[in-house]
Amino acid sequence: MTDDHTNAVGRRRILQGAGAATLAGLAGCVGTGDPTPTPGSSGGGGGDDSGGGGGGDTTTESQMAQSIEVWGWDVAAKSLDLIDEPYEEANGGDVSITQIGRADMKDKFKSTLLSGSGAPAAAMMESVDAASWVDTGGLRDISAWLDEAGIKDQFVEGKWGPLEKDGGTYALPWDIGPVGTFYRRDVMENHDIDPTSVETWDQYIEEGQKLPDDQYLLNLPSNDYDGLWRMMFRQLGGQPFTANGAVNIHSDKSLQVARILKRIRDSGIANDLASWSSSWFTAFGEGTTASLTAGAWMEGTLKAELGDTSGQWGVIKPPAIESGGSRATNWGGSNVTIPAQVSDDVARRAWDYMAFTLGSAEHQITMYQEYGIFPALESAYESDAFDQQNEFLGGQEAGRMYAEIAPEIAPYRYTVDTPEVTKAVNTHFRDMMTGDKTPKEAVDAAAQQVADRTDRDLA
Repeated sequence: MTDDHTNAVGRRRILQGAGAATLAGLAGCVGTGDPTPTPGSSGGGGGDDSGGGGGGDTTTESQMAQSIEVWGWDVAAKSLDLIDEPYEEANGGDVSITQIGRADMKDKFKSTLLSGSGAPAAAMMESVDAASWVDTGGLRDISAWLDEAGIKDQFVEGKWGPLEKDGGTYALPWDIGPVGTFYRRDVMENHDIDPTSVETWDQYIEEGQKLPDDQYLLNLPSNDYDGLWRMMFRQLGGQPFTANGAVNIHSDKSLQVARILKRIRDSGIANDLASWSSSWFTAFGEGTTASLTAGAWMEGTLKAELGDTSGQWGVIKPPAIESGGSRATNWGGSNVTIPAQVSDDVARRAWDYMAFTLGSAEHQITMYQEYGIFPALESAYESDAFDQQNEFLGGQEAGRMYAEIAPEIAPYRYTVDTPEVTKAVNTHFRDMMTGDKTPKEAVDAAAQQVADRTDRDLA
C-alpha cells in the first residue's frame, strides 16, 4: 500500500511515516468460540512492578489506565480503529490508534524495545518478526492473562510458535494470510484466459503466453522475491530451518520453487515493478499487470487504493507447484503485543482492548469485512459473513474460499534468524533472475550466507 499522509482514522491521530506504507505480511493461523470478555474485567492477571508477566488477579476498570496508545500501519491500523469506539463504549478508557508507515514503525518499535523507553501500550507485530522481537526481552509475558481469559485454544494453533519462549507468551494472534491469486476479470476475458481453469504454475505460465508484449500476467518484484519464495516453499511443506536449527533453504523443495520463479521470469509474462510503489499500484489499476498473488489482506489494500476497479477483480486459490499438489499456503499475518516497559495499569488496559478486539468473532468479522484482515480466530470461520457475495471481487464468495484454505496451511518455522533468510533469498535470487546464477547456485549461495551469518550448520 501507499503512503497516505492525509488519511485520518476516525477521530484518532494518525502519524504516517515516510517510506512505503506497506501492509506486506499480516501472517498466521487459528480458531475459537466467541470469547468476548466481560466488559471492564477481561484483563485477567496483571504484571508485577517489574513489568514482567501476567499475575493472575482480577482486574477492574479502576486498575487500568484511562488512556492508551496503540501502534499499527496502514489498513491494519484502520482496522484496529474500527473497534476502539465500541471498546470505549463497553469498557471505558480511551484508546488512540497511531498509524505509522510499516518500515518506520518496525524500526521505531524495535528501538524502543531495545532502549527500554518510548514504547506505546501495545503495537502490532508481524509473525515474520515475532521470534526476533520476542528475543529482545522487551515484550511482556501475557500468558497469565491469556490463561485466565481461556481463549488460547480458540486461535489457529500454528500462530503460537513464534510468539512463545521459555514457557511465556508474548503476543495475541490477530490475523493470518491465506493466499489467493487476485486477477483482473476484464483483462483475462479480453485475452481468452480463464484463471478458474488453472491448477498449476506451469499452466498459469502457459496461459500468460496469450497476452501481448505490453501486457503482463503478473509481477516479480526484486524487492520481494523472499515473499514469493516463502509462499511457495510453505505450499510444499518446506521449512527454512530443521528441527535442530540447521539451515535448510537449499533443499529440493526450495530448488523446485526457485526453478518455477525463474521459468516465470524467462517466459516474459512478468514485469518487475517494486512492490508497493506507485508504479506498482498504477499497473494494477490500469490492468497492465493482470494478477498478483498475496494474502487475503490484499483485498483490503486493493479496495482502499484502487476503489474505482471494484467489480473487475476475482480471486482463485494459488496455483499448485505440481499437479495434484496443495493450493493452501500463507503470506503474512500479525499479532498484537505489549512492551514490558509500560506500567501495569497501562498493560492491563492494553490487554483488555486486545482481548476485546481480537478475541471476539464479531469484531474480527467487522475488520475482515471492511479491510480484508482475515482472522486467526477460528470461530469466526463459521460466520455467514464468509458466504456473502463480495462486490469488489465481482460478487464472488471469497471469504469461504479463504476459510477453506486456512485449516490446510502447513506450519512454518520462524526463528530469530528469519530476517537473514529474507536478505539471502533476495540477494541471490536477483542474481538468478539476471542469469548470473542458476537456481541451484542461488539456493546454495543463500543457504551458505545464512549459515555463515548465524553460525548455524547446513542441513
